[in-house]
Formats: sequence, structure tokens, C-alpha cells
Amino acid sequence: MARYFHNCLLVLPVAAFLATALFAQSSGQGDLLGVVRSQEGPEAGVWVIAETDDLGTRFRKIVVTNENGRYLLPDLPDASYQVWVRGYGLVDSTPVRGQPGEALNLPVRLAGSPQEAAQIYPANYWYSLLEPPSQSEFPGTGPNGNGIAETLQSQAAWVDITKQGCQLCHQMGNRFTFDTSHLEQFDSTKEAWDHRLTFGQRGSQMSGVLNRFGRDRSLTMFADWSDRIAAGEVPVAPPRPQGIERNLVLTMWEWAGETSYVHDEVTTDKRDPTINPDGLVYGVSITTDKLVITDTVKHRSIELDVPLREPREMVPSMFPTVPGFEPSPAWGDEIIFDAPANPHNPMMDGDGRVWLTSTVRRRENPDWCRSGSSHRSARYFPIGRSGRQISVYDPLDESWQLIDSCYATHHLQFGEDESDTLWFSGDPNVVGWLDTKLYDQTGDEQASQGWCPTVLDTTGDGRIAKPWNEPGEAVDPARDTRISGFAYGVIANPVDGAVWVARTGPFPGRLVRLERGDNPPETCIAEVYEPPSIENSAVDAKMTGHGPRGVDVDRNGIIWTALSGSGHIASFDRTKCKVIKGPAATGQHCPEGWTLYQTPGPQMEGVTDPGSADYHYYNWVDQFNTLGLGPNVPMAPGSGSDSILALLPDTGEWVVLRVPYPLGFFARGLDGRIDDPEAGWKGRGLWANYGSNLNWHIEGGKGMYSSVVHFQLRPDPLAE
Repeated sequence: MARYFHNCLLVLPVAAFLATALFAQSSGQGDLLGVVRSQEGPEAGVWVIAETDDLGTRFRKIVVTNENGRYLLPDLPDASYQVWVRGYGLVDSTPVRGQPGEALNLPVRLAGSPQEAAQIYPANYWYSLLEPPSQSEFPGTGPNGNGIAETLQSQAAWVDITKQGCQLCHQMGNRFTFDTSHLEQFDSTKEAWDHRLTFGQRGSQMSGVLNRFGRDRSLTMFADWSDRIAAGEVPVAPPRPQGIERNLVLTMWEWAGETSYVHDEVTTDKRDPTINPDGLVYGVSITTDKLVITDTVKHRSIELDVPLREPREMVPSMFPTVPGFEPSPAWGDEIIFDAPANPHNPMMDGDGRVWLTSTVRRRENPDWCRSGSSHRSARYFPIGRSGRQISVYDPLDESWQLIDSCYATHHLQFGEDESDTLWFSGDPNVVGWLDTKLYDQTGDEQASQGWCPTVLDTTGDGRIAKPWNEPGEAVDPARDTRISGFAYGVIANPVDGAVWVARTGPFPGRLVRLERGDNPPETCIAEVYEPPSIENSAVDAKMTGHGPRGVDVDRNGIIWTALSGSGHIASFDRTKCKVIKGPAATGQHCPEGWTLYQTPGPQMEGVTDPGSADYHYYNWVDQFNTLGLGPNVPMAPGSGSDSILALLPDTGEWVVLRVPYPLGFFARGLDGRIDDPEAGWKGRGLWANYGSNLNWHIEGGKGMYSSVVHFQLRPDPLAE
């Protein structure tokens, strides 16, 4: 049964909840408008925020003022709101009470100092003050040399760890991460940093990342960052919203529990964004094993347990607790993460069912996955263990199906073929799939799935033959070559049906293309493409990047990826490649296929290589113009900059859609839905979620909750 939490959730039986979502009509709504003025006059490009606890869940709506300081908050549900102003160069105004239908002018004061103004700057601006070792200090010479790990050959590789190693779970640059004033018991900031990286259930993970830098050298870097900020250093000021950015309307609903790590959300079928119009929004809480559901029409939220095939105590948690871990500043020694199901990513099909990657059983694979099995893929490439498998929730009858898989799963995406093939990332050695049409017809999980190892045609003969070169082995030029590495993102190309995965490492990361052929797994052939690397002397250093995590595709078949390490979004056009197979096609062979776009924001201190201090957890392409910027617009979550970053590919212009409150918006996946194609801007929008592992890092501290966020673009800042 659902668990209900916080003072904002309404207790309903699940069936009644679903019925109200499907058939409820909106309650009375209205607009609230006025002018924002400081002592210097009307303030343009600042945010007006309305927040209320009067509804079933805490609700916010945020708009931006026009060039005359005027604002209009449209379609507010009937409630009493706290209304106030936030803007760069200003001090947050004192909240006043307002209601829909009122005219409310809002006075605001200019910040009295750079330090006062900087309190509301996005995290990546503060993170830009972090100063990595200089380029001249690389390659690292180890603990008996310069303290930099010998595995790090360049400053870019160091920066990659500061992004991909330190920001997987939360922002770096929010106040909690740089402020060590709560650790007064230590003699130095460096000692305080060494201690704080052991906090809580994730402490061993944070401490392990530190060792990848060279522990002492990295502690010196982080301590210097905190000390300079404590002494009054502030970053450059970010620009206020301009142009179309002022047309943004943000609507938020809090959902999930205080310790819930809501990784992703989904509202529709990626292949057809008109599925599930005005319907429920779904998310997954990794840390509490819940499917989170919000009815945005009635402003209500519930949670459902994600089930397992075995008793919970028989399946190891994805958040193992080390005995005697260092107590968390927020939670002490309380165990707040216990998630053997560990649901990671939801995706919706054309019937409105929600598919998840989640653990359904223990890690050791059954015999049909292993050597000696009659399963076709297992005979070709047996698999001994898998982490996470597959589950699907059907809201029509509130039923769950649990599907075993031999391969590990992480992200998932539907192809556009007749089988409704569901593709999975997450396995370091193979790419797996599920024929969902066959599974629906037969219920046979074994016959419905398959997988292929990622093997390159390094002989260039157009086929893969055994035996091949294994990862780490000396390369025999007469053999093909298998490659491995953790696959994070996945997408199927609608133009040719090939599937692409993003592997975050080894540095500089890589995209892998897999074509199944007509008789998989024997006919599977992989290709690998790395972003041009600073460590490759044959490419222009000004056009280099690193750290692909997310991967998506536009309707023309162009692949897009967010280079989370270097701070780019990049396109890759395989048709431009001069070489796609053979002994040279091992990664750095097609720089001509890449186009890199540096995302907005400041550089990290002392870093001159291309990129920004921002971190992009994933990326998404708005194939069907769900937001209103046009079709095939690539977007990156500014996970470090409290924003969604949209690239207009025809002009190279960036549109920054900032979430100014509460600070700490850490987007992961994105999702766009068209509720009514005839309703103009009100009938479409983009969806995202506060995806932090640590909700107490969000502005307001302990007691803050994740929110689902609806982004809409109206024709002008005062459109009703």
C-alpha cells in the first residue's frame, strides 16, 4: 500500500487517486499581476515567485518580469500565496500575501555588496572558483611526486573527475558543499574537508572518488576553494534572463519523501508525446524503492512500493551501510537509504504503462544466462551476474510485472520498430534488449530478450569472428576487438535502427554504435567514437571535450550527447566519418563527425581548455517541439546551474531556462509532453525533476523535498 508523507499529501486509495486524475476538472484559477520596482525603478528580468501550502501538495509558480518590470502569474489555483521577488543584483524581497485576481506591486532592494548579491548565484558560478592543478603539473607523478594520481595525464582528466566523480549524486557549488563553518572542531579547512567526505551512507563513495585525484593534492584544492570564499571571494555575476527566457512559466509540485532520491520522471511516450495528455506524472525514488505519482490537475501525490520477486531481506541494498560510518550532519547515524529494488529510470510506452529498470532478484544470474545454456545470446556470450533487471507498472489495473534479464540495466529507451524493442544501458560488456511485443503475447521473458557484446570490426572484413581480442589484452591485428566500459545513456536511431550507448570512461569517454544485423548475436557489429581529446596531439585543442553520459538523437538521425566533464553539448554525424571500421577505427578516428557547443557559464579557475564549470548529467532532444522552441532542439540539464539549457542548432544560440527557487535544482532526465496541440503554449511543455540524492542540500536545508517541474514558454512575459 502507498506510504503517505509530509503535510502536503492527500491520503487516497490508489484506484480513487487514479480515477480523480483521469476525470477531474480543474478548480477555479486566476491570474495575479503587478510591477516590481527597486529604488532605481522597474526591475526587468527578475523572478516573481508564488508559493502555497493550501493545496494537496506544496505548489509554486514562477515567472519573469518584462522590460518594464511588469509580471503576470497565470492560472493560479484558488489559494492564498506568499509572493516575492528574486533577481541577480537584488536582495530577496519580503514575501507578501496574494490571491488570484489581485494586482500586487512588489518593492525590492538592490544588493548592498557583491557578497550580498552572490548569495543567490547558481552553483556552477561558485564552482568556477575551484582551481585545479595547472596544466604544467601533468601528467601526475603519484604520492611521492606532485601528489597527482599517475593515471591522470592532463588537467582535462582531472576536471573530468571533479564533474563526473563529484557530482553524480548532487550539485557541487551549492552552499553546503563549500561552507565548512559547521566543522569548527578541526585545526584547518583541509582537515575539515578530509572528514566531511566520510559523512553518512555515501561517505565511502565520496572518499573513494577523492583517491582518484590523489588524496592530499585534491584536499588542498577543495580547502583552498572554501577558504577563498570564506574570505569574501565571489564569482562573476550571471546575466538576468533575456529575450525568450523572459517568457518562461515554471510550475512546481513537491513529491516524494524527505529522504527520497527521485532520479527521473516520465509523463509520456518519447516517440509520441501526445500519449497521456494531462495525465499522471511518474518518478522513481532510488533510495526508498518507490514509484512516485503526482496528479498535477488535483495537486495530489502518492507513492507505491516497487516490488521484488524475493523477500527484501534476501536482496542486498544498493546502499550498503558500513558499520560505524561517520554520522551525517543532517541525519546523524540514522539509516535513511535502504533500497534493494533500487528503481532507476522510468519510461512510458504507447499504452501508458511505465517501464522501469529495477532489481527483481539477487545478483547471481540463473543458469539460462550462463555458459551451457541453450539461450542463443547466452551460448554466444554468457553472463554470470546482473544488477537491476526490468519491471513494468500498468496504471489501468494497478498491476506489476517483474521481468528477469541476464544483462544489467540502467537507462532504457524504446525503438521505433515493429517489435517495440526496449533497449537498455547499464551492462559493461553487452547491450541488451527486450522484444516487448513478443513478451506481451507470450509472457516468455527468456525468448523475448537478447544481448550482444560490443565487438569492433578491427580486421575490416565486415563481420565479427571468434576468437577476438579481449579488453586489456595485447591487440592481435588479425582479430576483431571487444571493448567494455559502463554504458550510461542509450538511444535507438529512428533513421537506421542502430542503437547507441554512451560510456563515460575511460577518459575521454566514448559513444558506441551497435548494429544487430539479421541474425543476432552472431551478426552484431559495434563501432566506437570518442570526442576529440586534449590528449590526442593530432586534433585541435580548441575543439576538444570529454565525458559523454547522456545520448539522444534527432529525427534526422544525428546523435547528440552532453559532455558532462568538459561542459559542452555535442552532435555526432556518422555520415561525415572517413573511416568506420578497420584497425584505425578505435575511437579518435573521426574528429570530423563531431561538433561541440560550449554551454553558457564561467570557466573553472585557471582552466583554459574549452568548456564551462557547469555539469550536464544527461541530455535530451525535443524532437517534436513539445516546449515551443521548434523541432529537434537539443537540451542539456544544467545540473550545476539550476537550469535547462536549450541550443538553437541553426544559430548556435543558447536559451537558459533557470529555476531560481529553491536553489539546488539538479535535473537529470527530461521529458516533453503535448497535452493539447490546439491550445497554444498552455497545451505543451517540458518536464523535469529536482534529482538530488541529498534533498537537504536544496535551499532551506533539512525539511526540503524534491519537486517535479513543468516548463512552459508563452509568447510574451505578460501572456495570460
